[in-house]
Amino acid sequence: QVQLVESGGGSVQAGGSLRLSCAASGYGAGRYCMGWFRQAPGKEREGVARFFADHSTKYAESVMGRFTISEDNTDNTLYLQMNNLKAEDTAMYYCASDLCYRDPFRYWGQGTQVTVSS
Repeated sequence: QVQLVESGGGSVQAGGSLRLSCAASGYGAGRYCMGWFRQAPGKEREGVARFFADHSTKYAESVMGRFTISEDNTDNTLYLQMNNLKAEDTAMYYCASDLCYRDPFRYWGQGTQVTVSS
C-alpha cells in the first residue's frame, strides 16, 4: 500500500518562501513518478509540477521560475521549493504518485495547506 505524507505547509507573506516535502512509502517493483497538485477553495485541482520517467519535469505556467520540484530517490522523498509566493498560490497542496506509465496518479497524500497573505 503506497502512502504519501506531506509536510511543510504554513502561512507566509507574499514574497516569502516555503518548502514542501512528501515522504513516500510502500512502493512495489517498478519505476514510480511523483508530482505536486493544488486546489484552492472553489477551484478545480490543478497540476503544479511533476516528474516523468526520464526525470524530466513539467511545471504549471503560473509557477514557472518561482517553484522548483526535486526528489531524493534514496528515501523516496519529493520536495517543492516555493519562492516569491503570491496570494494566488494559496491552496491545499497535494503530493501524488504512481507507476510512471499510469496516468492519472492513483495515490494521493492528505495535503498540506499553504496560505499566502498579501
